Amino acid sequence: MSNIFAPFIKAITRPRRAALAALLATTFAVAVTSLPDTSVAQEAKSIKVGIISGEDEDVWRVVTAEGAKQNLTIETVVFNDYTQPNEALERGEIDANAFQHLPYLENQIKAHGYKIVPVGYTGVWPIGLYSKKFTEVSALPEGAVVGVPNDPSNEGRALRVLQNEGIIKLKEGTGILATIADIVENPRKIEIKELDAGVVGRAIEDLDAAVVNTDWALKSGLTPEHRIAQEPVDDNPYRNFIAVRAGQENEPWVKTLVSAYQNDTVKAEFDRVYKGTGISAY
Repeated sequence: MSNIFAPFIKAITRPRRAALAALLATTFAVAVTSLPDTSVAQEAKSIKVGIISGEDEDVWRVVTAEGAKQNLTIETVVFNDYTQPNEALERGEIDANAFQHLPYLENQIKAHGYKIVPVGYTGVWPIGLYSKKFTEVSALPEGAVVGVPNDPSNEGRALRVLQNEGIIKLKEGTGILATIADIVENPRKIEIKELDAGVVGRAIEDLDAAVVNTDWALKSGLTPEHRIAQEPVDDNPYRNFIAVRAGQENEPWVKTLVSAYQNDTVKAEFDRVYKGTGISAY
């Protein structure tokens, strides 16, 4: 697993690098499962899994059916924002959750001391730059107002999209937790407005463009036709995963849960629901 995270640790400034390296060493010693071992029969077990409301509810209905075939009863607990599922998992109110990528979890661990680990990848939703006023990045005028998510992990991700498109330049060595303070060049004098991840897409009418997480773009009525740029998919560090409390990652039910998600039946429903905006990541 260390070879997966090494590029991101290198990219972060020295203070952040040291802190993140310590987090990774203590928190992610167990590799994320990509090919679950299902050789051990699952004894009857009931669990609660936290997910975010919306399209993922359809996907998890199929996961639940797949789990039932392996004696695993899955009850989904639906949340309406990203701040709740990790807190509920830490308190033991749920047994697992499935909604986040690694940079987000790292930030949550740093802020709250959660003892939570990833156990199996689900999907990746490449973040994109959307606009209802312009059809290409080059058309954005001087002084354009561009919205970005204001949480640490997604703001850095959004700023990298803007940098990839030549709109801004970030300070050399800035890592995945970049902020607007790390911008060293802004030739078009773009005004960057920081907004909640769930709000930035809905505010598109009042903005010239916005970098929006794909799941929130769908909820905000944005379509691929509104997307004028997108982050690369290859080697994307923002793959989402199923997570559990540290110490439970080797429980038999965890392997069963992961296998209930990572199969062709669930992938077909995932593709139907997300219509290509999300990509299976296992």
